[in-house]
This record gives sequence, C-alpha cells and structure tokens, in this order.
Amino acid sequence: MQRINTHSAGGPDVLYLETTAIPQPQAGEILIKTAYAGVNRPDILQRQGLYPVPEGVTPILGLEMSGEVVALGEGVSGFQIGDQVCALTDGGAYAGYCVVPVGQVLPLPHGFSLADAAMLPETFFTVWANLFMDGQMRAGESLLVHGGSSGIGLAGLTIARGLGLKTFATVGNDDKKQAVAAFGAMPINYKTEDFVAVVQANGGADGILDIVGARYFTQNIACLNKDGRLFLIGFIGGKTAREADLLPITIKRLHITGSTMRGRSGAEKAAITASLRERVWPLLADGRIAKPLLHRIFDYRDVQNAHREIDQGTHIGKILLDFNG
Repeated sequence: MQRINTHSAGGPDVLYLETTAIPQPQAGEILIKTAYAGVNRPDILQRQGLYPVPEGVTPILGLEMSGEVVALGEGVSGFQIGDQVCALTDGGAYAGYCVVPVGQVLPLPHGFSLADAAMLPETFFTVWANLFMDGQMRAGESLLVHGGSSGIGLAGLTIARGLGLKTFATVGNDDKKQAVAAFGAMPINYKTEDFVAVVQANGGADGILDIVGARYFTQNIACLNKDGRLFLIGFIGGKTAREADLLPITIKRLHITGSTMRGRSGAEKAAITASLRERVWPLLADGRIAKPLLHRIFDYRDVQNAHREIDQGTHIGKILLDFNG
C-alpha cells in the first residue's frame, strides 16, 4: 500500500509518499481499506513537531477515516468483512489501509456517504466528550464557540443546535459568518466586533468551547455567566495567560476544564464511541444534527496542498484526503 510519511518536523514539504506492507490486525483490531481520511489541526501540529506521538503509537499522520472492513482480528465482534465504517484512529489514517481498535469503529449513520462519515470522528469525539457526554452542557443553555467555521467549531455548533442550545460563534470574515449562521449560531466577526460585548448583550454564555487559549482567557471569563464552563481544547493564541484576574472565577463559580483526545486510553475512547452510537448517531440519521460541512477533497497524492490549505486558515469546514484512486 501507499502511505504518507514525514521526513522531519516542518512545513508541508516534509510530507512524502512511500510504499509499505499492508498491516495486519491483532486481537481486538479491525483492518480498514481507507476511502477518505480527515485532515485536522492535530495533524498540522504533529507535522510541525508540536503534538508528540504517545509511546507505541504509529508516527503516521491521520486521526480519522472511513472505508471498508477487510479483515478482523481475533475476538472482534459487531462488524463483518465488507462493512462500511468510520473510525477514530490512534494514528495512521494517511494510508491505503489502517488498523483500528474495534472500540473506536462506528457504522456509517443512515444516509451518510463514506465522505460524509470521514468528517465525523475526530471532531465529534472531541466535542461530545468535552461538552455533552456527561451532561456538561444542557438544553436551554448558551454556548460560545471560538473558531466557529473550523471542523471542530461546526461540530460543536451542530451538536449544540440538535440538543437545544443557543449558540454564538466567532469567525474572521463575512463568508465564515454566513457559514456559522447556517448552523444556527449568532455570528461574531472578532476582527471588527467586540465578542464580549455581543455575548453579554445577548444573555451571556453558559459555556465556551475554546481553541484559542491565552489570548482570549480574560475575555472568556467576562463572557461567562454564573456557574459557567470554559472548555479548553486548543492554544493557537498561546498557552500562558499572564496577569489574568482570577477573582471573577470565584465570584461566578466558574469551571475550567481541558483535555486532548490522543492522551485518552482505549477504554475511554471506546466509551465515547458507545455514547456517540447510542445518542448522536440517531440524531445524525434523522437530520436533527446536520452533516459536517465539506470544504474540499484532495487526492491523497496532493497532501502537501491539503496541509497548505489549513495552514492558510481560509477554509470553512472539513478537508479530506481521497484514497479511492
């Protein structure tokens, strides 16, 4: 098979194609022939050397994919050869075939194509586990999503809308404002508007999904209502918030949490998989949660340009690599 590897940490030009043997599934694993692989921000960070690979995990990029089951490891049940599936991988989706623990594999939601389903795992696992799986956010509450037109942002908005939450979203231009508005959010152009003033004028936020980090920390605290929750999942605006006023955290009884998906155990990921299948997949099937927004599909041989597209920050929605050719 062909797969995409990296010469070293750096820009998109470090990505290259190589030919290697097709992996074989071990006990509890499924071998999937890749149809599409998602290109996500963690891939960019790993390529840049900023997202270390856990010990024992493949260094090949790619955390989500869709395709056809072609082999089952010992003890695997619930899937058959020929099934069309999507999966959250531990790495390795940038390849013609990928081995995935069975606990991280899901059937395609009813009415979804392989391309549709490839856009689900990385963002939906992250958003669901951080915001909804344990009742962190509830119907009738309000959620502010930073980076609203990104894959992770739109996943947060569509799940929140499907569960009955009011949403705000920060974006950087008018095209992105239109995109998040279509997903039910009140759009805020952070370049021309004061998002704190807009949110406060519209009832404040009970929760914030934040990929920015330090640059927005003080503003986030100002946006939150009493008993509000700040969910930190990214740090594109820095990871050190200097001279922040911590008093409002106590006065408002705020909760601040953070997590990464890669650092979770197989058992934790399997629990998220089961929760998504039970509670979210039916809502995707009947349209109460909208399909992800596709920005563009690149042939896997054009992976360098796929990464450049994300580096530019102009995309709206998800980017996929096509391995069908």
